[in-house]
Amino acid sequence: MARYTGSVCRQCRREGAKLFLKGDKCYSPKCTFNVRPTPPGQHGQARQRKMSEYGVQLREKQKCRRVYGVLESQFAGYFEKASNMRGVTGENLLSLLERRLDNVVYRLGLGASRPQARQIVRHGHVRVNGKKVNIPSYLVSEGDVITIRDRSKETDHFKGLKEGTGRIIPKWLTLDAENLTATVSAVPRREDIDLTINEQLIVEYYSR
Repeated sequence: MARYTGSVCRQCRREGAKLFLKGDKCYSPKCTFNVRPTPPGQHGQARQRKMSEYGVQLREKQKCRRVYGVLESQFAGYFEKASNMRGVTGENLLSLLERRLDNVVYRLGLGASRPQARQIVRHGHVRVNGKKVNIPSYLVSEGDVITIRDRSKETDHFKGLKEGTGRIIPKWLTLDAENLTATVSAVPRREDIDLTINEQLIVEYYSR
């Protein structure tokens, strides 16, 4: 499957915002975005021209897509599904993306970043309602119980999390850190998603 293999820090610089793709490094003074906040490339430091309306919409769509680490075709599929749901399309889109299993693992603090959380899921460490799920795009539902495989709990990575993940858990998730068990207590709403994304611009992009 096609995937981005370049420097993820270039993505933050291109979008002009931190996307938190490298875990703890993103919170440190060594973060590349702090050191070089200009767009990548040899002309990155040149004076930037004012973007067109289409350009603003495109950049917002790209920022959202890169935050969650999904491909273009996947993102378009999420938007189509969101547009067919009841409610506000933009809010539906963010809710669907938040419900991805790799994002849930990240939100619970079980992975330092979404890429690491995706790897944890793919390697079979996660159980949903007692069943192994190794598909990062799996959408969780209200009432689902997410656990870590018993054998995986003894690894150094998960042992260190039993004292607490150190991350603020969203209201729509509950976590028992000692047992590494979480429950999806509700479907995420827009006010529960702490992303500086203007979803209306994304809707306008696909409505051209």
